[in-house]
Amino acid sequence: MKKLPLNNSSFRFLLMSFKDWLDLLGYAPSTVRSLPNCVREFLHYLDSHGVGDIRDIDTPLISQYYNDLSRRRNERRGGGLSNNYLNMHLNALDKLLEYLRKQARIPFPVLEIKKEVPNPEPIVPLAPKDIKSLYAATQTYEDGQPHLALRDRAILALYYDCGLRCNEGVQLNLSDVHLDNRLIHVKHAKGGQQRFVPFGKATARHLISYIYDSRPVMMSEDKNGALLLSRNGKRINGLALNRRLKYMQERTDDPILKQQNMHLHLLRHSIATHLLFEGMELEKVAQFLGHRSLESTQIYTHLIEKAYESVETKVKEDG
Repeated sequence: MKKLPLNNSSFRFLLMSFKDWLDLLGYAPSTVRSLPNCVREFLHYLDSHGVGDIRDIDTPLISQYYNDLSRRRNERRGGGLSNNYLNMHLNALDKLLEYLRKQARIPFPVLEIKKEVPNPEPIVPLAPKDIKSLYAATQTYEDGQPHLALRDRAILALYYDCGLRCNEGVQLNLSDVHLDNRLIHVKHAKGGQQRFVPFGKATARHLISYIYDSRPVMMSEDKNGALLLSRNGKRINGLALNRRLKYMQERTDDPILKQQNMHLHLLRHSIATHLLFEGMELEKVAQFLGHRSLESTQIYTHLIEKAYESVETKVKEDG
């Protein structure tokens, strides 16, 4: 999506303030980038159609814009735009109208355009043995920097054992980890919500090792309050964390695991699936993950078989 020009100065200000609002609510950096890009496209459309006042937005105008968008050709791949792409634009419009209702006090109607059927993006959670392989991979580092291995185990502890979203872990400060009662205070959860996430003794050991033996080595002179630090002692970002996870993946000795599309959110999918398999109630898993609706958690009930297929196959082969 190319960056379209906005000639209307009020639209440019609206776009900046909308982005700041999303950031303040604690949305992931990728969302803070993508939704304003979609809104920019809508505002450019208004600009080019002679609409200069945000208060002139109404349902017919939004429907006209969406109809034009849904008929647009995909410039990169040819054909039409994907349903997931169209739904991202609808989500952006939903959020924009919510922002204007709350911040500008303009009684915009709720968007009533039906969402497209999402393009299938199958989730294949990691099996428990895959998690063990990732942890084991951190024991075999040969780069002479043991503090990075301790940090990698802390990354697995936060994103698998505690099921954090990417931005939740990035935004954690050292003061948010309560080792005495084994709780993590997630202050920057999705939608501006907060929650406390419990963790077990094994997770505590990984976090303690990182906090006391690794983090001081990486900490810069300005005494950064961030929990997870980069090599230069600053708060690490999501891109670097995903690169580090892929590094762990590459160092495993499992050829099948190496072919997985590895990313931080896959660890969250995996812990949710494993907890349900072990018998934790759906409501408690939803609370653990910070889901507002049980519908968001129910998808994991359908992933249990996928997560344990490889385990059953391995048992049969060994038997």
